[in-house]
Amino acid sequence: MKKRSKIYLPLLLGLACAAGVLLGAKLNFTPTQNLFSSNPKKEKLNRLIDYIDYEYVDKVNTDSIVDVTVNRILENLDPHSVYIPKQEYASVTENMKGDFVGIGVSFYNVNDTIVVIQPLEGGPSKKIGIKAGDRILYANNKQLFGKKMTNDSIITQLKGIEDSMVTLTVFRKGLKDLLKFNVKRARVPLKSVDATYMLTEELGYIKVNRFSETTYKEFRESLAKLKSRGATKIALDLRNNPGGYLSEAINIVDEFLKDGKLILFTKNRQGTIEETYSNRKGTFENNEIFILINENSASASEIVAGALQDNDRGTIIGRRSYGKGLVQREMELGDGSAVRLTIARYYTPTGRSIQKSYKLGNESYFNDYARRFKNGELAHADSIHVTDSLKYVTPGGKIVYGGGGIIPDIFVPKDINFEKENLTYILRSGFLNRFVFEVLEKDRGYYNSLSRDEFQNEEIVTKKMISDFFQFAISENLKFKIDIYEPLLRSYLKASMAEQLFGSDEFQRIINADDRIVEKVIELSNAN
Repeated sequence: MKKRSKIYLPLLLGLACAAGVLLGAKLNFTPTQNLFSSNPKKEKLNRLIDYIDYEYVDKVNTDSIVDVTVNRILENLDPHSVYIPKQEYASVTENMKGDFVGIGVSFYNVNDTIVVIQPLEGGPSKKIGIKAGDRILYANNKQLFGKKMTNDSIITQLKGIEDSMVTLTVFRKGLKDLLKFNVKRARVPLKSVDATYMLTEELGYIKVNRFSETTYKEFRESLAKLKSRGATKIALDLRNNPGGYLSEAINIVDEFLKDGKLILFTKNRQGTIEETYSNRKGTFENNEIFILINENSASASEIVAGALQDNDRGTIIGRRSYGKGLVQREMELGDGSAVRLTIARYYTPTGRSIQKSYKLGNESYFNDYARRFKNGELAHADSIHVTDSLKYVTPGGKIVYGGGGIIPDIFVPKDINFEKENLTYILRSGFLNRFVFEVLEKDRGYYNSLSRDEFQNEEIVTKKMISDFFQFAISENLKFKIDIYEPLLRSYLKASMAEQLFGSDEFQRIINADDRIVEKVIELSNAN
C-alpha cells in the first residue's frame, strides 16, 4: 500500500468525482432527425480520424484518440457530464441496477482458494446453507483452487444465466467430508439501504448509500419493518450519499408529503419546466422525520432534503450538502460506451437552484471541500457563505438559501482533526476487512456460534488484536498514534467483525454509537 500521509484531499476528490458520475435523472428523451444530421463540425472530426487511420506514418489506436477527445469535450461542458468507456459500462450499469445474477457470496482468494466472507442477504447461497469460512473448491467439477485464477475468472464461473444450476463442492472446517450444494443462480440484490434498526423505542433509523433502481423498494421494506417495531419517527441518513436515480428520490419524498405538494421542478435548455408533485398516500405523512446530510450528500440526496425543507416537513441535520443541481441522462454511443450528459437543472419547491458554481473549472469545483475547510464552515454554521439575492421563504416562513447545497436546519460541526479523519476514512474504505477476516478465520467456530446479543456484550476486541492490527498497518505503510486513536480503532474493528458475521445493520449500529449527528437526532427526538 502506498504512503498514506495527506490523504484527505484525495479522499474528497474521490467522493466529489463519485458524486459527479452518478445519474441525476432518467428523463424521457426522443432523438430527432436533426439531432444526428450531417454538419461541417462533425465531418471535420470524422475526416481527421480517417486521415490518422489511413495516412499517418505510424499505426495509431484511434479508439483511444476518440476516447480522449470525448473526455476533453465533456470536461469543457460541466463537471457532471461524463464518458463511460465500454469496458466500464457493464459494471457501472450493474451497480445502479441494484442486482446481479449469481450465487450470492462475497469472497477472498486465500492461498489460491476461494473462501466465503459472507453469503449475501437475499441470495441463493444463504438460502441453501453456505456459510462464512466455507472453501469453494469446484463449480460443476471445474477446479477453482491451486491455480493462479483472477477474481474475474472466478466470478465468471459463479455468475451465469438466471435459474441456471451450478454444483458447488465445498470444504468446511471441522467436517471430514466435502459438502455438495446445488445452487440455482438468481438475482442477488446489491443493497442501497445499508442499515435499518431502532435508535430508541420510537425512533427508527434508515441509512441509504445511493439511489439505485431498487432503492425505493428497499426503503419501503425498511419503513414497514421499523413501523412493525413501534417506530413513530424516522431518521433518514443520507450522509456520503452521492445520488443516483431521480425517480427513486421522488418516491421516497412522497412517503412524507401529503398529496399535491411540489417536490421539485426541472428546466431544460429550451426553458421547458416540468413539475413533479406528490400524488399518493404516503405511510409517514403525519410522522416526524429527520434527514441527516453532510458535505458529501449530493444530487438525489439533496432533492430529498430540499423538498422536505421547502415544504416545512421534518428537520434537516448536519452540514451543508455538496451542491449538485444538474440533471443527467445516459445516452449510448453505439459501440458499447455511453455518455451521461447534463440536460436540465433542477430546483427545489421554493425555486432554489442548489448547484454550486463551476465557472472556475473542474479542478476548482472538486476542491470545494478545501475551501469550506479554509473558511471555517465545517466547524461553524455562521461561516457558511450565503447570498441575499438567493434568499427564499418556505410556506411556513422559514428562510432558506440557494447557490450551492442545502443548509441544514440544525448544524452539527465536523471533528476537524485531519489525522483522525484520515484514519477514519481508511478504516471505512475496506482496509480493515482482510485483517478482520483473518481474525475470524482463526476461530470461526466460536465466532459463528455467537448470537448478535452475545457478540455485542462480549469484549471482542482484545489488546492483542489491537497490537496485531498496529503491526499489520505498519506493514502496509500506515502509521498512527495507537494510544490516541485506540477507542476509534476498537469501534471499527468490532463493527467490521459484526458486519462480516451479521451484516451491515450491525456495522452501522456500532459506528453510530459515538456519532455526533446521530446523538443530536436522538436528543431532538426525545425532546418532542
